[in-house]
Amino acid sequence: MDLSFTRFERETELTVLPPDLAVLMVGATARQAASRTAAVQAGFARAPVDPVLFAPLDGAFNGQVARALTLWSRIE
Repeated sequence: MDLSFTRFERETELTVLPPDLAVLMVGATARQAASRTAAVQAGFARAPVDPVLFAPLDGAFNGQVARALTLWSRIE
């Protein structure tokens, strides 16, 4: 589940929401941000990441599938 918010872009056109909808959205966002899932994900962001996870031995996330795709692309 991705709990991150998109960045505000200055070139985009703003949309004015009805006050009731705006209040509803703020309340839902606040409850979601205070959820246990959000707290756990925030903890992951602070934890050190093992660099080996981003440099697999095969040079691909699944070496067998990468080899199969390479062979398949040579056939066609």
